[in-house]
Amino acid sequence: MRRIVVPTSGARDWRRFLADPETQWRRGASALELAVSWERAQSTERGLPVQVASALDLNTSFAGSQLLLALPEHRVPLKGRGRASQTDLWALLRIGNEYISMAVEGKAGEPFGGTLNEWLIDASDGKRERLESLCETLQMAQPAAGELRYQLMHRTASAILEAQRFGARSAVMLVQSFRVQARNDAQSWDDFGAFCASLGATAARGQLVQAQRTGSERLFLGWVDCPTSSDSEVASTV
Repeated sequence: MRRIVVPTSGARDWRRFLADPETQWRRGASALELAVSWERAQSTERGLPVQVASALDLNTSFAGSQLLLALPEHRVPLKGRGRASQTDLWALLRIGNEYISMAVEGKAGEPFGGTLNEWLIDASDGKRERLESLCETLQMAQPAAGELRYQLMHRTASAILEAQRFGARSAVMLVQSFRVQARNDAQSWDDFGAFCASLGATAARGQLVQAQRTGSERLFLGWVDCPTSSDSEVASTV
């Protein structure tokens, strides 16, 4: 885990952290849109994209929260075999004396990856150890059907693990969807809804919903729809 970070000089600095910059870094794709969205928000008092701030403000516990720091493509180590969870953006927020750990997953029509069943094909002991750890972190029984999206599980666990590391009482996993013409996020929305239901929550666009959970950290799940950036907005950030 890297413990030394440097500030960005613009959205273009996010590109070098991508697994496949040649295909992921393009107009309309979530990687570039997410970078432009958050870089533009740096000029605001709260440091948050408008839609993200609005979703937070609908929850009285988070209303007025401000960004302290944001780490693009942030890696969170997980137990068991496999790579760390590489969150599109991890953000530490503050409201009063409370901290919020927020994992942001950018989407622009891209799916949430394979299902848990697909990920478990010919699973090693290391994979099964990881699944057990994820279920423990999420406080959920191991899914019997396995149709949940594995990506949603480890992204949400990352928010909780970082909440524990930074002493935050609340963890948020937020999908920031950039809806563009000729793309349809219906499947991803359904997958997100199924995941929320597995944690005892009902998905709602534009707001956060609280998962059923015991212990010191509260968990919230959210989805916000955002417009894609204009030519001038891209030019002003890259």
